[in-house]
This record gives sequence, C-alpha cells and structure tokens, in this order.
Amino acid sequence: MKKGDIVKGRITSIKPYGAFVKINETVDGLIHISEISDGFVRSIEDYLKVGELIDLEIISISKDNKLSLSYRTQNKNGRKKKELIDLTHGFEPLQEKLDDWIQEYNKKR
Repeated sequence: MKKGDIVKGRITSIKPYGAFVKINETVDGLIHISEISDGFVRSIEDYLKVGELIDLEIISISKDNKLSLSYRTQNKNGRKKKELIDLTHGFEPLQEKLDDWIQEYNKKR
C-alpha cells in the first residue's frame, strides 16, 4: 500500500473527530472529519455507519503502519441527502387559523 491507493475498509468506530477503519488484520486507519465531505459535516453518522464497508483513498501512512484516509475523494455524492418536503396543503392551514388568531388578538387589546 502507498499514498494514493484506493482500498476497502470497514468502519469500526465513530468519534466526533473522525471514523476508525480496519483495512485488514494488521492495518488500521482514520478518516478525519475533514475528509468525510467537501461540505460542512455536523455529524459523521450522517455519512457513515459502524460496520459499513467503503472505498477510501490513502492520504498518508505513518511509521507504525496507520493510515490517514479520505472518504470524500471516493464518494463525491457522499453528502447527506436533503429530505424533500411535500407541501400538499400550501397556505390552507394558515388561512383556516387566521380568523381565530385575529379574534384572539383583538380580545387581548
């Protein structure tokens, strides 16, 4: 293994600063939170789960064979998907409550 290689790794634990990964029986690594996504990462759990097998790029290798890894270079679509909200009612609920709110306001005056 060398810098720039693409490897598969299994997430073993997640901490606020990064995710620990097992590459094989003798090699472990860390994905620092800054290497999770190009955007702001509030929670690593929004992107990764313990036990998940993922593709990673090796950024560096320490003398004791620990890897610094990047998830974002191999997972450009790794950003958390935004939830789509279906607004089927539009302003109807507001319109229904508006008269009640006006009456309540006038009572307080």
